[in-house]
Amino acid sequence: MVSDPIPPEQLRFFLAFDHRGLLQRGLFGWELELDAEQTAKVCDAKQVIYEGLLVSASRADSPAGFGLLVDEQFGSEIARDAVKRGFSVAMPVEQSDGDEFDFEFGEDFGEHIEDFNPTYAKVLVRYNPDGDDDLNKRQLDRLRTLSQWLQAKNRKFLFELIVPPTAAQLEIADDDTLNYELNQRPELILRSMTEVLTAGIQVDVWKLEGLDEAEDAIRAAELATADGRTDVELVLLGAGAGDDRVIRWIEAAAPASNWIGFAIGRSIWWEPLTEFLAGDISRAEAASQIADRYERFIAVWLEARS
Repeated sequence: MVSDPIPPEQLRFFLAFDHRGLLQRGLFGWELELDAEQTAKVCDAKQVIYEGLLVSASRADSPAGFGLLVDEQFGSEIARDAVKRGFSVAMPVEQSDGDEFDFEFGEDFGEHIEDFNPTYAKVLVRYNPDGDDDLNKRQLDRLRTLSQWLQAKNRKFLFELIVPPTAAQLEIADDDTLNYELNQRPELILRSMTEVLTAGIQVDVWKLEGLDEAEDAIRAAELATADGRTDVELVLLGAGAGDDRVIRWIEAAAPASNWIGFAIGRSIWWEPLTEFLAGDISRAEAASQIADRYERFIAVWLEARS
């Protein structure tokens, strides 16, 4: 199922920086609850990333396909500005870094979605069909609650699926993560998607881990769009991987039907942001490098589609 040409306005290239705990710990080394000064520093780091997106938008003939994933905790001002500018905005509703999906704001999740009015409500869910049955059921129940609320409000749902290996699956892979990703994860992604859909959860955009083979990208798209769900779309996540691996994933996914782009984060901004925070490059240089890397992945996607 190779795609027909997708109009440029339907493509979506999300610069993802909705990371919270990972960014707080990984870039700054802060484990505990942040004080006001620390919080301001994390917010400013995210502003630098956003400035990179704005650089790219200023260079483009039309930034119609540009988007971002950003959180309320450290990026509320960015989110509001991006909505005003007409970018596609996805905002997380899940608690940060949890092994089990639960709502960041409990039963008040809907009030926060309506307050910011993003294009997509986004969840990151770690789900393995061979994992703990009770855990999976609890997550599906909460996801169904979110899906039903979004359906009732005519709002869109972006579902980021992470399939972490079980101990038994790692043993089969000889404790080699790459072995697991190549030989087991594609089938587990499909099984996980099937269980989510069977549970009555309606997804508008699937954000999936990289698939190295074009055949697997096609199978994921066919499953996502089965049973009349022809308007469901898929985007590729970057997982902080190196450029060569991300490009391989892009080349596998981009030609397939209903794959409309990517949502890549650390692979784009981690290095420039780290250098900026270390004082090795200026703020403007960091933003420019982020823009360059973002545009490079867009160019690779467009080339792979053609």
